[in-house]
Amino acid sequence: MGAHHHHHGPSVEELSGPGDHRRTLWIVFGLTVVIVLAQAIGAVVTGSLALLTDTAHAITDATGLLVALIAATLMLRPADSKRTWGFRRIEVLAALGQSVLLLAVGLYAAFEGVRRLFSPPEVPATELLIFGVVGLAANLIALAILARKRSVNFNMRAAFLEVLNDALGSVGVIAAAVVIGTTGFQRADAIAGLLIAGLMVPRAFRLMVATGRVLMEFVPEGLDLDEVREHILSVEHVREVHDLHASTVATGLPTLTAHVVLDEECFTDGHALEVLEKVRECVAEHFEVSIQHSTIQVEPAYLCANEPDSIRHA
Repeated sequence: MGAHHHHHGPSVEELSGPGDHRRTLWIVFGLTVVIVLAQAIGAVVTGSLALLTDTAHAITDATGLLVALIAATLMLRPADSKRTWGFRRIEVLAALGQSVLLLAVGLYAAFEGVRRLFSPPEVPATELLIFGVVGLAANLIALAILARKRSVNFNMRAAFLEVLNDALGSVGVIAAAVVIGTTGFQRADAIAGLLIAGLMVPRAFRLMVATGRVLMEFVPEGLDLDEVREHILSVEHVREVHDLHASTVATGLPTLTAHVVLDEECFTDGHALEVLEKVRECVAEHFEVSIQHSTIQVEPAYLCANEPDSIRHA
């Protein structure tokens, strides 16, 4: 008869993210609100597209960070019988929402920037420079706070990217102010707005693709299932591997399931569990992507023959 093995269950540390990052997010959220208020005043005073775009971006940042805070709170809730992975995937949904917001703002800035190239308004350089410097200073502080934790999960990565893009936007505002102040070239403001959009859209798209891969349950990036299958087949007494699937629940939580057909004598001489352990170690230790949560079903050939073709050929 077949043996069904689950390698470990998710620990509290794994389900939480790892770690509680809400204090960091609260500090950065507060700084972002300050940026929004300062740049909104600046956009009204100067009429600058670059500053208006950066303000819209900062509002998006603040909204995204608020979503990230909610996600970070939900991610800490423990798993139960109805939610076996807890709320880990909420960080993926939050990052996807943030990427959509960034993309929308970037496309608006691109449209408005092209329009203003043909009809540039008068923008006061000194005021624009002041508000640009204030925005950049606040963003640099926020970046310094987020820098060490930007890689822990999609949620923190999205937050870091939003603040980084906003900082680059502030650099664009400052550059536009300098050009306008020294040369009187008013189209510099529209060009800066277009550059800010050019920075936002590709990063937002890449984050959208990354989170989409998780939600579509594609194979974790960096893992080749053909290689996994070949390596499992190299384990002694393994005759076939089918119904092989791998996906990512959330950051740091890749999972794998497989049916592994063994020589029939393994089920009579007691070797089945030993082979199962070797297969489990194989997927956990041999590949660049370590699969610590694997579900491996070992079975004899006669049991495998009764399975539907859709499973046997997977």
